[in-house]
Amino acid sequence: MTELPSVDDVNQASQAFGLGASAAELHGGLCGWLSAGGAPVREWPARVLADDNLPTPAEGDALARLLDASVAQMEDRDFAFELLLSDSSDTAAQADALFTWARAFLGGFGLGSGQNRPALSEEGDEALTDLAKLAQASSEDFESGNDDDEDALAEIEEFIRVAVLLLHGDCVMAARHRQRLN
Repeated sequence: MTELPSVDDVNQASQAFGLGASAAELHGGLCGWLSAGGAPVREWPARVLADDNLPTPAEGDALARLLDASVAQMEDRDFAFELLLSDSSDTAAQADALFTWARAFLGGFGLGSGQNRPALSEEGDEALTDLAKLAQASSEDFESGNDDDEDALAEIEEFIRVAVLLLHGDCVMAARHRQRLN
């Protein structure tokens, strides 16, 4: 199983590329792109950030490893998919990263699906709607050191993780299965 690069490595690569995006934003957008059926191509930052002028990550750098690990995790049969969020132990910072991830996921999902929204299962449609609600949330409601808030964030993170795998299953895995049957 391929591990995600560290938050610091992705943040440094983002700065080096002049992307102005956090690790959570990049990973969320990439996962949205992939979940909607966007191609896992090396020039993914240009596609996910909708800027054709962005450079293509070199083989082995943090952004290339982020792509490889994300693809491997999303297709892992043991559901080992993880969100790349924040190294901070501050609950508000974790919440910010989580909601930023969700917003970026929705943007990447929209770009990955193109003009036609993919056909989703009832559960997938509900998951996408719930993700849109989470993307509107704010960290202002979370306090550091509050066990209830930390538990709530862990539950939200788990929901997002499962929702992403469900949407990826609807849009990518089901399409592959249908192709094999034809």
